[in-house]
Amino acid sequence: MSSKPHIVIFNPDQWRGDVIGHVGNPVAVTPVLDQFIEQDAVSFQNAFCQNPVCTPSRCSFMTGWYPHVRGHRTMFHMLQPDEPELLKILKDNGYFVWWGGKNDLVPGQFGYDDHCDVKYQAPNTPERPLMPNSHVDQSWRSEPGSDDYYSFFQGKIEIPANETYAYDNDWAMIEGAVDMIRNAPDDQPLCIYLPLLYPHPPYGVEEPWYSMIDRDKIPPRIPAPENWDGKSSMLHGLYKNLGIHSWTEAQWTELRAVYYGMCARVDHQFGMILDALKEAGIYDDTAIFFFSDHGDYTGDYGVVEKAQNSFEDCLTNVPFAIKPPKDVPVRPGVRDALVELVDFSATVYDVTGIDPGYTYFGQSLLPLIAGDTDKHRDAVFCEGGRLQHELHAREHEAKQREGMLYWPRTQLQHSTGPEHTKATMCRTKDYKYVRRFYEQDELYDLNADPDELNNRIDDPALAVVKLGLMDRMLTFYQETSDVVRHEPDRRW
Repeated sequence: MSSKPHIVIFNPDQWRGDVIGHVGNPVAVTPVLDQFIEQDAVSFQNAFCQNPVCTPSRCSFMTGWYPHVRGHRTMFHMLQPDEPELLKILKDNGYFVWWGGKNDLVPGQFGYDDHCDVKYQAPNTPERPLMPNSHVDQSWRSEPGSDDYYSFFQGKIEIPANETYAYDNDWAMIEGAVDMIRNAPDDQPLCIYLPLLYPHPPYGVEEPWYSMIDRDKIPPRIPAPENWDGKSSMLHGLYKNLGIHSWTEAQWTELRAVYYGMCARVDHQFGMILDALKEAGIYDDTAIFFFSDHGDYTGDYGVVEKAQNSFEDCLTNVPFAIKPPKDVPVRPGVRDALVELVDFSATVYDVTGIDPGYTYFGQSLLPLIAGDTDKHRDAVFCEGGRLQHELHAREHEAKQREGMLYWPRTQLQHSTGPEHTKATMCRTKDYKYVRRFYEQDELYDLNADPDELNNRIDDPALAVVKLGLMDRMLTFYQETSDVVRHEPDRRW
């Protein structure tokens, strides 16, 4: 057997950090994750992403760099061939890397050969066709002009007669990963990377997960602000553009229940991977990482989906669980230390003993996992948006037009107003400060106002707190403003 541990990177998309049973949500149906944490792993309930949309977040956690280090702030500015990337580094250090799922990480024009041995393609045959992608086949949408046209609400997905579940790309990736685990090479460490689509909207799921969620116990939504003056123009613009603020609470509850059901389905799929590792006899020798790239509004503030420069906890706080291999100390359970997704790659380097040969800003989580300390970071950071003159960062490449699914958000990103302003979050255990260009900053006392509805940026009572967080943000940028190559150049 290889001396290096096997690695599983289980990476669902858009799972908010509060929809998990073991962090205190009694409605969440996550028995696999809950048992995993009780017996073998550590869950970080205060884990935060570094950008609240897919590509920038993935570029960040796969490098240990913050988005500002090399300008990875849009869906169309991915990791370039000269930049470090975890999968490539693992492959170069002898790992057999199997990648099953979405990209949103490296430029498609360069292919995947440098990053993995297998970029798995879902089998799609006449005998067993894949379910249509809900982003492509949008027959589930209501009529244009209706109050749920931009809601992303799909509801219950019907299962084909010859299937036990809605055989879509995610299911195909799970089946492919299980097969790979069963046939893992004996003389080479294995890395399974599963960037799944669920629970990314549209909000739709099949039985039995659709009916698993108790609608009567869904936690209440964070309400839309009575006064929008203290919130970002992006969030207010989404509220207006989505056009779903007339929904009844029963409609919101159903949408949220379906999202919970999507998370329950992913929890079941995670269990299939754990079972495959155990059946193959390699569970103990595998480092397992479970985390999402960012969260989802799911009705909070009267909106759905996400935004590139909004930093409410429902978007930035994500699930993050780690089981180390058997020779690494672990005290299973939930930790409340502040951690960031940039800590993921640092932890992989630590657990594998790999020196990646570049400067990164993540910190290994192994001391926290062992229970040797309860301290890690004093603050976490998240970034997004653009300068007004950065027209190339408006994501016109998405080719969204009025009526298309993401138009309510991309219309704001394309505007010349302040909505897509560049912004940065600095969050401690007690406070959250957001610095914004072109519009008002934000400051929240998270103990008194966990829903982030009362912006106290101009409150004299928090003046000292504000100055302290501004200084902390300045320190953050000075510490991480650039990276120097480890290989020097000749001067002659």
